[in-house]
Amino acid sequence: MGSTDDQFKTGGKSKGRPICFAGSDLGDKCHVCAFFNSRDDEYRALIPFISEGIERGEKIVHTIDPERREDHLARLHAEGLDAAHLERTGQFELRTWSNTHLAGGKFDPVRTLSLFEDVVKKAKQEGYPLIRFVTHMEWALMDKPGIDELLEYEAKANAIWMQQSGPVNPVICTYDLTRFSGETVIDVMRTHPMTVIGGVLQENPFFVPPEDFIHELRERRTGSGRR
Repeated sequence: MGSTDDQFKTGGKSKGRPICFAGSDLGDKCHVCAFFNSRDDEYRALIPFISEGIERGEKIVHTIDPERREDHLARLHAEGLDAAHLERTGQFELRTWSNTHLAGGKFDPVRTLSLFEDVVKKAKQEGYPLIRFVTHMEWALMDKPGIDELLEYEAKANAIWMQQSGPVNPVICTYDLTRFSGETVIDVMRTHPMTVIGGVLQENPFFVPPEDFIHELRERRTGSGRR
């Protein structure tokens, strides 16, 4: 694709077109926590979102569990998506936790946010009108980060999302409800303006602005806030 930053700023092929996920229009609130009870439910929502981006010539970036790589590719292939071809052309980028969130064997939120900012810059330089991110969040259960680090990371990522100008790159953070505690699910919801529960996309009434949520987390650490 051509390397024109102006094309990205004006939306390129995506200009004026709604972004759909879980059967609804995301609008301009494109940071979503999507909770699923099974992989079948997860991919039922993800595949149309991925396919739509590919058809529009957008960049697709997935970050997944290394142990789920083959299953992930098989599910894409079963839906007629030629992931191998898309990887060769550069339109599809498949990452694992080991070279993103857990690079070097530990979670560094600053490094991870910087890495994804670099991914966005590169895609813009390559002329992609938009980047659609999908991230499986179970890396946070691998005894690497504390849960507060995950929550602060999500809040900071949301702050970066809110500062974007022009077309907003949608970010879908998927959570396996069978693996996360109810308390964590509630806190995760508070860091995302949109949520998917039961396969339904909705504006999140529990969303807390990033700066307020980060302040609350820091109060918790000192024992002065609610737990």
